[in-house]
Amino acid sequence: MRILIAEDDAIIADGLSRSLRQAGCAVDWAPSGVDADAALLTAAYDLLILDLGLPRLPGLEVLKRLRARNSSLPVLILTALDGTGDRVRGLDLGADDYMVKPFDLAELEARVRALCRRSAGTAPTIQCGSLVYDQIGRVAQIDGQTVDLSAREIGLLEVLLTRMGRLVSKDQLVDKLCGWGEEVSHNAIEVYVHRLRKKLEAGGVKIATVRGLGYCLERPQPE
Repeated sequence: MRILIAEDDAIIADGLSRSLRQAGCAVDWAPSGVDADAALLTAAYDLLILDLGLPRLPGLEVLKRLRARNSSLPVLILTALDGTGDRVRGLDLGADDYMVKPFDLAELEARVRALCRRSAGTAPTIQCGSLVYDQIGRVAQIDGQTVDLSAREIGLLEVLLTRMGRLVSKDQLVDKLCGWGEEVSHNAIEVYVHRLRKKLEAGGVKIATVRGLGYCLERPQPE
């Protein structure tokens, strides 16, 4: 999951980024509306967390431009503006959710997960053979036993599960798992996949390698 935070307060942006990265998300930060608009034009994101009081270009203008490009990217407005008119204006312009500062970090993370699930059209849990993945708690279990996964492995598993049966290239994995300034090579992706594969293979869950192209989480065959 790759998230863009458009927020001019560096302390808030840093706290959000750290928390979301610990949860396995790739996070980019745009400190102004102009930076946010440029990032949205050049990279693919799963969610935008948008402050309305951005310098150089207001948050609502960023939102207007995004929707004018017919983008369906989920947008969570995070702002100090708490008036009913502000909420109505933001939602009418195409925001999917609205939170007011100060905010509870656990609630924000829950709303982020809900928006991304809704956008992907997936249920709270995804099953692949004996593997059951809880997208709310971000916990994977095989035959009822919790699988010990790192944040990076959880992010990788989410990408493969939401594209189950389809090829995912190494470049696509890098794009989904890494934010700006993170140096992750194709060799590193191979290592992450190898580690995840070893943890899942006991349950008969198979990650196939398509040489030179990428990886595919195989759909279980009906018995």
